[in-house]
Amino acid sequence: MTVYRVAFIGCGNRAKPHAAAVQTDSRCEVVALADLNTEAARAFNDHYGFNAVVYADYIEMLAAVKPDIVISCLWTPLHLQMFQACAAAGVKAVHSEKPMAPSWGDCLEMARIAEETGSQLTFCHQRRFAEGNQLVRQWMKEGRIGKLLRMDLYSPPNLLDCGTHTFDQALSFNEEIGVKWVLGAVDGTNPLNWFNVRAESMAVGTLVFENGVRANIQTGGPDQDMHTGIRLIGSGGFIEVNWDGGIGEVRSYDDPAWKPEVPSSPEGNQMTGVIDDIVSSLAAGTEPELSYRKALRASEIIYAFYESVRRHARVELPLEGVTDNPFIQLLEAGHFAPAAGQGA
Repeated sequence: MTVYRVAFIGCGNRAKPHAAAVQTDSRCEVVALADLNTEAARAFNDHYGFNAVVYADYIEMLAAVKPDIVISCLWTPLHLQMFQACAAAGVKAVHSEKPMAPSWGDCLEMARIAEETGSQLTFCHQRRFAEGNQLVRQWMKEGRIGKLLRMDLYSPPNLLDCGTHTFDQALSFNEEIGVKWVLGAVDGTNPLNWFNVRAESMAVGTLVFENGVRANIQTGGPDQDMHTGIRLIGSGGFIEVNWDGGIGEVRSYDDPAWKPEVPSSPEGNQMTGVIDDIVSSLAAGTEPELSYRKALRASEIIYAFYESVRRHARVELPLEGVTDNPFIQLLEAGHFAPAAGQGA
């Protein structure tokens, strides 16, 4: 059995579930931790019993330790430069927190680096490993609700940080089929700041997949039918499933008595699946379930949505002629009037 040398970059809250999952995989040996807050990194090291070397500078860590796998839990604007450094240092596999990057150009650059260097790049859409989501994918393949016709998509605000989970979930339920076009609107009058990226407080829109499936999305705002997740509507019934695979209302028109029992899927189980996916794919040389290619498709939908807002028009995919974050550009240009009571 090959044992892989693992390093963490960023030892904050999102590193904790990753660390707990790494502890369960005997193929992983955590050898280094990098965080500007070295005191927090040492506490993290002690808590999980890693016996790792602590660094303040991840560039120094990469040069000294030469890890096989890096798990990065940095904030979104730091993802590209982190991956550039890891790929240049010869890291075999890099796993990053989602979303991919704060602009479409950065997303494309990360994908280019992964293609050119062969460094395995994954993003933490961990809910693919929720047992309920796995069952829904199985039911869709079995035709449990007939032919998929429409999806209602829900997420907390905002599209980039939270909507990426919902779009990834939708792609997984629709056989990973891509999107043809997007038409969207956002409420930017009271913008949020998530992990140092400014974003809208509400978004609504429509997207159509290459196979004709239509989806409507709402992130944030009032009157959401569901807080997170998807309502899948087929020719023979419907299924409601939240982000973590919890099943709500279900109907099979051919089998009205159908009441599926779905085991709970705590995040710890999902994260164990994440680590297994990273290590097993690296060992076998196969495409990970959490491949950057899938994250790129979810990101493309998000940035096409923002570009639709900028153009006041429907946007067809593939998304071309865009490298920035259109929402940020509009916000900085004063496109959005301040919310009532906020002043000019």
